[in-house]
Formats: sequence, structure tokens, C-alpha cells
Amino acid sequence: MHAHDLALVQGVERTRTALDQWNEHPWRTLRPWAIGAVLVAFGLLGAVWVVATQATPDPTPLSLPGYSAPPTLGDASGILFRNLLVLALHAFACVAGFIAGSSLPREADRHSGVWRWIHDRAGPLAIAFVSAATTFSLATQAYILGSTASTLAAQLNISPALLLVGLLPHAIPELTALFLPLAAWLIASRRGRWDELLAATFVTVAISLPMLVIAAGIEVWVSPHLLHLLAGS
Repeated sequence: MHAHDLALVQGVERTRTALDQWNEHPWRTLRPWAIGAVLVAFGLLGAVWVVATQATPDPTPLSLPGYSAPPTLGDASGILFRNLLVLALHAFACVAGFIAGSSLPREADRHSGVWRWIHDRAGPLAIAFVSAATTFSLATQAYILGSTASTLAAQLNISPALLLVGLLPHAIPELTALFLPLAAWLIASRRGRWDELLAATFVTVAISLPMLVIAAGIEVWVSPHLLHLLAGS
């Protein structure tokens, strides 16, 4: 095997080509990703609201940075760190999609017999695995966030819907940033453009990072004031 045959080495060439093409009309490329990420974000918030209305609040009070205690830079850093882990997971899904959907089918042409059979089926299986892992991640997030929202709404003596309204200023940019790589993954899979996913990973992560920093700041220093107003305290 030559170095040129490695998936990521081939990806560098395709990434340069994709970036050159996108640079001519950047908004045409970014718009469907942004719309897709916002739709997924609102879908998750809807699921969180459903779970919050059905879950039994935990009687143990929750500590909310900026609301129950003065906000600190450490609070924002902790939120940012957790979000970066989720972003990394979604970015790796993009890279896996590139390898499974683009490189493995091309590599199958170089083999025969059992090895060709493995390469022919490894791509669809890897894509199915990434899809299942992503679905599980979203379902888990909806359940955990919904349960937390139920408890927090009861603690503040407001409805889950009103609680989510108070969290929207940071939740929308935060969730949009987190789901931007997944939106690129979904759009590429529908169009069969797996070879663009490595470039999409770099672009979406570069856009998401500053959005997550801003969202963490809003969550710690702005959203608590909105919750105070909504709770009448």
C-alpha cells in the first residue's frame, strides 16, 4: 500500500477541490447546512419539551450557574468543554462518513474475492452504525435535557415551555453549532457527495467553535437574568 492510497491522504486532495469550489459561492454551501442544523436544534428542543412535560421533577434542587450562584469563568469553561466533546463526536461522524461512503467503495475496486466482499459491505455497515450512534445520541440528549428541564421548571415554579423560552438565547446558537457537522453529513449522504465530508468537517468545526464560546457566555451571564424575570424573582 502506498501513502497515496490512504483515505485521509486522498481526502486532502478532495478537500482542496471542495474548498476551492465552495469559496466561489460560500453562502450557497453554508445555507443548507445552517437550515438543517437549525431544524435539528428545534426538533431536539421540541423533544426536550415533550420529555419535560411528562417527566417527574426531581425534588433535589439543581445548581444553575448565574441563577443560584454568581457566575464564574469556570462555569463557562465547563459548559464549553462539554459542548466541545459533543462537537468532536459529530465531527468524527463526518470523517467516518467520508471514509465509509467515499474511500471504501473506491478501495473495493482494487481487491477481489473475500477482500472485495468486505470492502463492498464495510461502507454501508459503517454508515448504518454512524446513523444509529447519532440517533442514540440525540435520543439520550432529549431524555437527559428533558428530565433536567422538568426539575428546573418545578424549582423555578414556571412551566417547561416558559423555561425553554428563557433558554432560547443560548440554546439556539449552541445547538445549531453542535449540529452543523451532522447537517452537512445528512445533506452529503442524500446527495451522494461523500468525498466532500472531510472538507465539510473542517468548515463546520471552524464555524461552530466561536459560536459555542459565545453561547457559553450567554448561558452563564445572560440567560440567568431572563429566568429571573420569567420566574418573577
